[in-house]
Formats: sequence, structure tokens, C-alpha cells
Amino acid sequence: MKTLFHNYINTFKGLSTEVWWLALITLINRAGTMVIPFLSLYLTEDLNFTLKDVGWIMSAFGLGSVVGSWLGGKLTDKIGYYKVMVRSLLFTGILFVALQFLNTFTSLCIGIFLVMLVADMFRPAMFVALSAYSKPENKTRSVTLIRLAINLGFSAGPAVGGLIITTMSYSGLFWVDGITCILATLVLILVLNPKKAKILDNIIVENPDSAYNDKAFLIFLVAMFLFGFVFLQYFSTMPIYYRETHTLTELQIGLLLGANGFFIFLLEMPLIKWLENSKYSKSSLMFFGAALTALSFIVLNLTTWSGILIIGMFLMTIGEMIAFPFSNAFAMQRAKKGNQGEYMALYSIAFSFAHIFGHNAGMQFADGFGFNNTWSIMTLLGVLCALLLFGLNIYMKKNITKSVQNDTL
Repeated sequence: MKTLFHNYINTFKGLSTEVWWLALITLINRAGTMVIPFLSLYLTEDLNFTLKDVGWIMSAFGLGSVVGSWLGGKLTDKIGYYKVMVRSLLFTGILFVALQFLNTFTSLCIGIFLVMLVADMFRPAMFVALSAYSKPENKTRSVTLIRLAINLGFSAGPAVGGLIITTMSYSGLFWVDGITCILATLVLILVLNPKKAKILDNIIVENPDSAYNDKAFLIFLVAMFLFGFVFLQYFSTMPIYYRETHTLTELQIGLLLGANGFFIFLLEMPLIKWLENSKYSKSSLMFFGAALTALSFIVLNLTTWSGILIIGMFLMTIGEMIAFPFSNAFAMQRAKKGNQGEYMALYSIAFSFAHIFGHNAGMQFADGFGFNNTWSIMTLLGVLCALLLFGLNIYMKKNITKSVQNDTL
């Protein structure tokens, strides 16, 4: 047991102090984002919106994410990641508190759009900061540490969120979200001064390539959009399925969603360390992660036994643990060719587009075709994502072979 614990601790060695501070800031921020997994329930049960209305509101959520990610990338390349992160966190906190006072369809669409616009400016800036503060050989593990912080906060967030809803009301969640974002801003200002930070990988490209001309990256972005489309069902359509089909309470839903974060916190870093030392490429590992996520939807239609929800969540979690860190590392690796803000913004935008269409489509499919047919559709989309990543792996191998041949001529 002592050896196992020692090996687990060793997987964290070699990461810079700044990466650890970024992880702490992310943990504080993410612990408070407990509104997000309960947003669909809040809109249907507390505000009595229909599933179709919720679908359009969640599309506003995704649209704000797209605009915010794009703007965050542009501003990061112009004014730097630090200023973008500080402003994004501070104003997100203020907007989260204000969001609870909106109760009409139009006001909620506008309010959620603005919240996500400001909140997702943070993502490309944070990725560029993470790349700067990580040695090239540690980038995947640095990304994994940030994901651990996200999921540690997320594992506690829904469980606490379910408890707050049960004992108080939904409005308490908005206050917690806002206050934790503001606290994260204060920590960022106090501990991550870029003038004192040690830059480990300062990438300067005199004639940067456009991300829009990078064929491998464009294939990758389409695959990530599909992966996000399918994955996001677990945080919008799935909680309603848990409630309506399996009659779970908010607390039970929070614990089940929290289990996702707990498994990631416990297993992801050793898994990534092991996979990094394997012979598999990033694209082949992403393929495997996408395949497991597709499988998590297949099993839901096999039985009405509620225990299958845990199996589905576990399969999705393993798929997520593999797909996200290596997709992030792949994007950062490709970003060395051009403007980092542009590359990382497009990576974020792929998931933002998934927010626009994924939540809405999931709600519309569930409302029109039922949950079982919806899970079948998600399985097919997951398979398509896996096939694209398989194709990307072949494309990357061919280009490596061509590059080696040209070098020998």
C-alpha cells in the first residue's frame, strides 16, 4: 500500500510551482460552478420551462462560450494571458450572482450568454499560461493536474450543490458560484504575478502559421466537436433522464455526477503517466477515449436496472480521462506552429459549438424521440468521432513518414 501511494505521488513530480498555483485557482473556481450541472433541472423545476425552452437557453449558453473563447484567444495574443484571466474571473463572479434575478425566457438567454462569454474568455488564456509554465515533456501531465483540480472541485460541487438545494434553494448556488469566482481572482492576483513567474517554454514564432490552414488540426477540431456534443449530454439531458426515468433525487444525482470527479481525481494522473510511457500516439489514445464514451451510451439501453447508470458513468469517465488530456496536449503541441491564442481559442470553440448544439439537440431528441432513441443517436455520433480520430492517426503517421523521407533526401 505504501509503495502504491509512493508511486501515485511520484506521478506529480517535476511540475512547476506556477502550474500548481494555476491548479489551485482552477480548484477554487470549479468548486463553485455547481450551478452548471443543475441548470437544466433549475430551469424545468424551479422556473417551469419546457424542455424545448431549456434547449434554446442552453444554446445561448453555448453561443456565449463560442464568442468568449474566440475573444479570449484574440485578447490573449494582444494583451497577454494574465490580464485576460483576472478580468474574466472577476466579472464572471459578478454575473453569476446577478443571474439568479432573471426569470423570463429572453432575459435568461441574454444573461446566460453574457455569463458564458465572460467566463470562457478564461480558457484560452489559461491554456497559454499553462503552456508557458510547463516544460515541453510535462505538458500532458500539467494539463492532467488542471483537470484533477477541475474534477476535485466538480466532485465536491454537485454533492454540496444537491445538499444546498435540498436544505435551502437554487438561489444559494448562484451566490456560491459568484463568491468562489471572486476568491479565485484574489488568489490569482496574489500568487501568479507574471513578472515574477518562471517561464519554462517561451514560444516565439516570427511567421506564425494560421490554424485554419492546418489540416490535421481541422480534422481534430471536428472530432472534438463531436466528442463534446456527446459528452455534454451527461450534464444536461442525462440529469433529467436520471430524474424522470430512474426517479433519482437531486442529492443522488449530485453524488452520481460527483463520482465522475472522484474517479478522475483518484485514477487520471497514474493512468496518464502510464499511457505517456506507452507506444501509443496521442491520436490513437483519443480514439480509444472516444470509443469508451460511445460505449457508455450503449449500455444505458440494455436494461432498466438503475445500477447501469453507475456503469455508464464509469465508462464515460475512463473515456474522458483519456480523451481530454491528450486532446489538450495535442492542441498545445500544434499551437507551437502559430499564434498560441488562436490555436487554443479554436480548441475551446470546438467545445463551445458542442454546447450550442449538444444541449439543445439532446433536449429536442429526448422530447421528440424519447431517451432510449436519444442514447442510440449519441452512440452513433460517438462512433463517428472515433472514426475521425482513427483517420487523424493515419494522416499523422503518413505525414511523419513523408517528413522523414524528405529529411533523408
